[in-house]
Amino acid sequence: MSNRLTVACVQNCATPDIDHNLAETEQLSRDAARDGAELICLPEYFSSLDLRGNFLLGNPYPEQDHPALPLYRALAQELGVMFLLGSLAIDLGQEKFANRSFVIDSSGNIVACYDKIHLFDVDLPGGESYKESNTVVPGSRAVLAPTPWGQLGLSICYDVRFARLYRSLAQAGASMLAVPAAFTKTTGQAHWHVLQRARAIENACFVFAPSQFGEHAGGRACYGHSVIVDPWGRILADAGEEAGYALATIDLGEVDKARGMIAALKHDRDFAPPQKIPAPALSGAAE
Repeated sequence: MSNRLTVACVQNCATPDIDHNLAETEQLSRDAARDGAELICLPEYFSSLDLRGNFLLGNPYPEQDHPALPLYRALAQELGVMFLLGSLAIDLGQEKFANRSFVIDSSGNIVACYDKIHLFDVDLPGGESYKESNTVVPGSRAVLAPTPWGQLGLSICYDVRFARLYRSLAQAGASMLAVPAAFTKTTGQAHWHVLQRARAIENACFVFAPSQFGEHAGGRACYGHSVIVDPWGRILADAGEEAGYALATIDLGEVDKARGMIAALKHDRDFAPPQKIPAPALSGAAE
């Protein structure tokens, strides 16, 4: 197992036009491979995204018919690289679809897939509202993907706010964590970098976080700033707010180094939940 790995986090601004999006991300992936990337990570809903009202729409297809999968399976073989397809909308034959990540090895095999567990149902300042649960069925299982460099823990976007998921992935053997996203500009400006760094630091893992950027159909905007973060919380690459990719060569030996200095993964302890105690009455309060 090699300790050195060159990673790219591709960044696009997906439209409802799947052919356009796949052509753009294919070219960005080819460029990243030309620059030495061995693992290429794409954002959530990179193949199609339409934000109408508070709905997140990803142009769902049945898995066997999704045009992104044969394209990227063939591209992985051609380029000799692994792909993380951040997420595709997968038609389940019911009213709602799955928001699903795929990991493809350099032979074109799908080696892992993951359905987003935590759904983005939020009400933001200025009337900005999202209800992912209107269209998406939540997943129920954490997933590790095998790679030649170690285990890659899978997650999608809003999952990043739920630290317990990443703790379980790290304790199950993940040395790398994937957080593909279509993070809103409003929340991204406030929280994106600090959340990625926190997940890296608390689990002493590398974090690969490809995100969409720019204004989408429906007028909603994504933050961009796809990042690669090391186990000490340092940002190794940031793609800014335009089409392109963040690229970095990492040393997986840094995971053991960080865990050797701060062995927090070995220090978790069980504890009883807090008891709710009635607040004391204010002094001098009226009877």
